[in-house]
Amino acid sequence: MNFNNKTLLIILLAFSQFSIAQKKTNLFNGKNLDGWYAFEPETGKQEDASKLFKVEKHLIRFYGKKAGYLMSDQSFKNFKLTVKFRWNTDETFVRKSDNKNSGVMYLVPNDTPDVLWPKGYQFQLKEAATGDFIMLQDVNLVINGSKTEAGKSVVANRFADAEKKHGKWNTLEVTHINGTITQKLNGKVVNQGSDASVLEGRILLQYEGYPIDFCKVVIQRL
Repeated sequence: MNFNNKTLLIILLAFSQFSIAQKKTNLFNGKNLDGWYAFEPETGKQEDASKLFKVEKHLIRFYGKKAGYLMSDQSFKNFKLTVKFRWNTDETFVRKSDNKNSGVMYLVPNDTPDVLWPKGYQFQLKEAATGDFIMLQDVNLVINGSKTEAGKSVVANRFADAEKKHGKWNTLEVTHINGTITQKLNGKVVNQGSDASVLEGRILLQYEGYPIDFCKVVIQRL
């Protein structure tokens, strides 16, 4: 093999590794809850997530009287997470609360206990507050040059409003690269921070009592 062939092989290998790193993974397959487990305080961890939450019409549907969450089996470090959600305004769906409140958590450490709510960062989904950072169980960030205080639940308000009308689909994006986190809502940057105190963890979808649907949960390793 001459020098040119060796160089070509190195380039091809590097490109292959880059392509693998950039590959998108559908965390929700549209059919069932494979790759997730569920949790609610009364019965605890449920390896069969369908005992608590349902997949209907290719949607993850959260409703009912029990607050809880879905947790991904996989853990991620540097990534771009894309999630599509909408508030379910159908009055026939049983609910625990009339307050539109939920969230998508990320960087939830593998060794953190299952509680409401575990350690990690939350993209807040809440009426008049969607896009806020919620930092749970003593994690922190540097936002606008200031480090947030450690606490059980610390809020950092969004920079801008970008949520669509209730019942419409919204797309959120979370990008994490080496401690820097950017939250986008419908293509607009709504929050940003750096120097995250947790650098790797799982993805969590919250149900706090108001019916909500998810139709897309995709992650891209960076």
